[in-house]
Amino acid sequence: MLLEPERSQSSVLVVRPTCGWVPLDLRALWEYRELLYFLTWRDIKVRYKQTVLGVAWAILQPVMIMVVFTIFFGHLAKVPSDGFPYPIFTLCALLPWQLFAHALTESSNSVVANERLITKIYFPRLIIPLSAVLAGLVDFIFAFFVLLAMMFYYGIQPTSAVWALPLFVLLAVMTALSVGLWLSALNVQYRDVRYTVPFITQLWLFISPVAYPGSIVPEPWRFFYSLNPMVGVIEGFRWALLGRAEGPGPLLAVSVVVVALLLVSGLFYFRRMEKTFADVV
Repeated sequence: MLLEPERSQSSVLVVRPTCGWVPLDLRALWEYRELLYFLTWRDIKVRYKQTVLGVAWAILQPVMIMVVFTIFFGHLAKVPSDGFPYPIFTLCALLPWQLFAHALTESSNSVVANERLITKIYFPRLIIPLSAVLAGLVDFIFAFFVLLAMMFYYGIQPTSAVWALPLFVLLAVMTALSVGLWLSALNVQYRDVRYTVPFITQLWLFISPVAYPGSIVPEPWRFFYSLNPMVGVIEGFRWALLGRAEGPGPLLAVSVVVVALLLVSGLFYFRRMEKTFADVV
């Protein structure tokens, strides 16, 4: 007498290509949170693998730029610094800027850099640019301790508004992610996008109040100037740490709205284009 084998009751997941605009399905990011952690940790280790100075690069880069800005903008050009020592004034802006610039550069090239992973297994593709952005927080933390040490040297204490600092860090990360989603998806289709990213970040640096205060911008132009999301981030960062007389206020509100629009549109565009990543990348 032959016995019929028992049939497995396990469910089968069928992955099909999407058509047109699709839901974001952010719940999948939580389900694959361990993969996000490991990809972020991988990016951190690869960044400092076989380097002589290691994490010291995270400190040297903003400090050396601070020195150059202090010499040329602070001493030679006599750029105002809102009454604060110019090295502190510019380093306080360079920290969120370096976080944004590094996250933008890495996320814009993240999909192409993970070609082998994308073409072999299925997982939410949003994890790739998100892990590239989160990896930049390690550099920011190390450089932030240097800023605190310099503030102690100059006798400057963080203000009572320091509690808002994580919010401005989050806004910088969201800004990098929102633009990185657009550029990473476009980079799959048009490989010359990666050559434009360094130019974009250099231009973005000079239209952001890193080496100069935003207060020198004429009042009629301040609304258009605040359409740059990093204006609200940098001005808010200085306000939270150095205690400027006026908070970012309207500048921050405009920046938040711009980032929200960029992020939502970037998420939907990335989700729509990800169905072709494995074929084109």
